[in-house]
Amino acid sequence: MAAISIRNIVKRYGTGPKANQVIHGVDAEIADGEFVVIVGPSGCGKSTLLRMVAGLEEISSGEISIGGRVVNDVEPAQRDIAMVFQNYALYPHMSVFENMAYGLKIQKVPPAEIVARVDKAAKILELQPFLKRKPRELSGGQRQRVAMGRAIVRQPAVFLFDEPLSNLDAKLRAQTRLEIQKLHRELGITSLFVTHDQVEAMTLAQRMIVMNAGRMEQFGTPEEVYARPATTFVAGFIGAPPMNLLKGTADGSRFTTEGQILQLPRPAPRNGPLVMGLRPEHANFSEGDGPGWALKVEVVETLGAERLVYCRLGHDLFTVRIEGTLPAPKAGTSADLHALAEHLHWFDAESGHRVA
Repeated sequence: MAAISIRNIVKRYGTGPKANQVIHGVDAEIADGEFVVIVGPSGCGKSTLLRMVAGLEEISSGEISIGGRVVNDVEPAQRDIAMVFQNYALYPHMSVFENMAYGLKIQKVPPAEIVARVDKAAKILELQPFLKRKPRELSGGQRQRVAMGRAIVRQPAVFLFDEPLSNLDAKLRAQTRLEIQKLHRELGITSLFVTHDQVEAMTLAQRMIVMNAGRMEQFGTPEEVYARPATTFVAGFIGAPPMNLLKGTADGSRFTTEGQILQLPRPAPRNGPLVMGLRPEHANFSEGDGPGWALKVEVVETLGAERLVYCRLGHDLFTVRIEGTLPAPKAGTSADLHALAEHLHWFDAESGHRVA
């Protein structure tokens, strides 16, 4: 196992004034045995960052070390890593056993040890009944487990996962997430996992890196990122439905947005332009702190255990999540919303960074 250190990493394509910079000075220290998820929307640079750790992309500037060894100029095969890809990359003419064993044969590992390693990985991943099958005889989830097994048998210092669950349906994704969690508990190998799916990030990560336009917006535990998002981007990206964000002007206990004056349960952290955030589950239509905010109810979605109430606060869309057993206002009616002071988030209107 090994820690990963990412220090001021920059990636640019081309040279001179026309160079296109896609990674802007990312810094992260990943502990030995830690499972870290890199999450963000398409095109944010998360896979590029992972590929630089793997050695598949050249680093423009900065430094990456694995296990205390700087690997900027080290070939991928010499970095003691194993990578699991989105498209499985299995050899169709080989059996499951042969796919898992192929890398070890190339390394000229003794046959008895190959059998022992493959059997151990197959047992962990519950692939023993399928070792003689070809990939075409397997489901998508089983193929992904074979790809993970191929990585496990190498006994690397670091696992790198590049959106490995993207090709699976929702049920298989949930099952495979559980298998990956179990795998990490058993092996304890340092892991970097790239995904655009915030549910995967929240459920798998011990800590998560939230990327946006080539920059690291926040690095913390899922609980920290959810409870105290560092920027409006993180607040709007993490959470389903996302946090409600209202841009306006604060004046003591009043917040003016879209021409409406909202009475706050306690004064804003400062006066002037701010963005106020409130998660859908932290708003309610019952009594709360201070006077309510008048909303126009547009749509009510019933989702069994909960209901999502989509409203308008002026011109802004505002979402409220309530328990399915509670009465919900009807579409087309008005309702008073109440917010608890401790659940309000405040961000700078210009930079988007957290104020309180």
